Formats: sequence, structure tokens, C-alpha cells
Amino acid sequence: MPNMDDHNRKKPLYRKVNTRARGVHHRTGGDYRHERNGKREQINETEEVSRGSMHGKKLRGLDYTPLFRFLISKLGEDWDAVHKEAVQRLDREEPIYWIVARNEPDQKPYVRIGDNALFSGLFVDANGKLAKVASDLRNEDLVPSCSCCTHTFNGVVLVNKFKETT
Repeated sequence: MPNMDDHNRKKPLYRKVNTRARGVHHRTGGDYRHERNGKREQINETEEVSRGSMHGKKLRGLDYTPLFRFLISKLGEDWDAVHKEAVQRLDREEPIYWIVARNEPDQKPYVRIGDNALFSGLFVDANGKLAKVASDLRNEDLVPSCSCCTHTFNGVVLVNKFKETT
């Protein structure tokens, strides 16, 4: 019998994307095979440690588009409730603040995610409600940055075409 808890659980606000597909390149630097027989660092006379990265694990292959659409759908709602639900459905909290400004200097009319996806910049107003930074910004106001890609604003393809500047 299925667990009722699983039935009521909402889907995560991110998805995994195929990073092993043809044409996906990760600029990671040198390969481990070029370093493994190199010199080792010594902590003291008895212990040695192999060289390793201090950058930690890279998080690749996650698409947070569902999160951004969720946040835009919650405009005008209580931020604390929206934030609580979003955090419960995410692997980490950081992507929320890619689109929601933490303070006034960080507010932008729109935010570029990746090369060609634009989303409305959001912030929490004085009443604790989620709001757009530029409430009057429309798809028609934006122009793609190149002609080779499909650019979107809040998930909708931009209506304007790329214009060469001379």
C-alpha cells in the first residue's frame, strides 16, 4: 500500500538535467591522472597528504527553472510562507536568492540565469510580501543578446529579435 505521506509530498523545485549529453563540457581544469603521481605534501614528519582541491564538490546538472516559476507564481503572497515552502522543496537555499534580492542594492529589474533565460527580479516589500522589482517590465521591453540562441523572459520566448549594433 502506498504511503500517504509520499502522495501528499510536493515535487522538488529543481530538476536534474543530462550533463553527459553530447556537447556538454565542464571546464574543470587538469585531470587527476596528471597529478596523481606528483609530489605529496607533508603535514609533519610522519603524515603526508595528497594534493586536492579546496573548492569542494561542483553542483552540476541541476535546473532551478521550476523554482523561479514557483516564486513568480507567488507574487503578492507572504514571503515567510513562500520561503518556507521553497526551502522544503529544494536541495539547498542559495538558488532562491539568485532571483530574490536580499537587500535594496541587490535589486535588479531582471536576472539572467545562464546564457539566455531572463526572469523578473524579485524582492520582499515593506509588508513582507513577495514583489517584482520592476512591475511594469514586459517581454516586449527586452531584446536578445545574440541571434543564435532562443532567449526567454519568465519562460516565454522574447518577442523582439536580435539587433546588430554598429
